[in-house]
Amino acid sequence: MKLEFNFNQSGVIPYRKTPDGLEILLITSLKKKKWIIPKGYIEFNLSAFESAKKEALEEAGIIGANETFELGAFENLKSIGLCHVKVFAMQVIDVLDDYPEKDRRKRKWFNLKEAAASVDIPAVSSMIMSLELKVKRNTA
Repeated sequence: MKLEFNFNQSGVIPYRKTPDGLEILLITSLKKKKWIIPKGYIEFNLSAFESAKKEALEEAGIIGANETFELGAFENLKSIGLCHVKVFAMQVIDVLDDYPEKDRRKRKWFNLKEAAASVDIPAVSSMIMSLELKVKRNTA
């Protein structure tokens, strides 16, 4: 039986380049306080990446570069239905001290292995682990 998607979301894996390699910024979910990536519903007047970039600003207080590439997608079963989430890479160019959800979420930079181990969704973990090679390939 094929499931129909009830709604679509998009998210970003925010990263920065350091001398020791890439670092990933994760945020905590609102209810369970688990480490997640910034994501949200795709707004009708925005592309999937533009929507994800807006969510990253609201949820994590980060501004990202406009250049991106899609890392993959995953399905997430929520109480209101099945969700298809497109995930993009986003290089962070600025981290703000003040942003809409600063009092509701924590944010933290992780190295690739720590970030991959900290998220609960295996597909997101795999995307994180593949990011360094894909960043090199897409910026070469």
